[in-house]
Amino acid sequence: MNKRNWMQWAGAAALGLGSLSLSWAAETPPSLAGAKVIQADEAKKLLDSGVPFFDTRVSAEYAEKSIKGAKSLTYREKSAKAADFDPAQDQFDLSKLPADKAAPVVFFCNAGECWRSYKASAMAVKNGYAKVNWFRGGMPEWTAKGLPTQ
Repeated sequence: MNKRNWMQWAGAAALGLGSLSLSWAAETPPSLAGAKVIQADEAKKLLDSGVPFFDTRVSAEYAEKSIKGAKSLTYREKSAKAADFDPAQDQFDLSKLPADKAAPVVFFCNAGECWRSYKASAMAVKNGYAKVNWFRGGMPEWTAKGLPTQ
């Protein structure tokens, strides 16, 4: 392979890897139809008023640190990290949510590239929950504001 062909191949490979990493590290959308996206200040008010919080991260992350008073409800994902994910590929125990589908709930995870709370919120909306709050900033936003953890 001559130098020119090698450089073309290397450039194409770099572009391919770049686009692969972009698709692998996709950020969650800024909104979710049927759910309210909330920030840390509003999340704290909801927590203080007794609204249940669900940490959708894996149990080891929950055990390390979580929002004070949150319940662990892991969203086990195998589906694509995309807004049009296939929930049939995932596992999420909706029976752990309040029986009253008109009651407010809050879902959170690690923000940004963590899709667990987005998917949990989407599934709750799809299953008739009317007051779904998606705390998109999750643990990073909560801890950055110095809010209580357990």
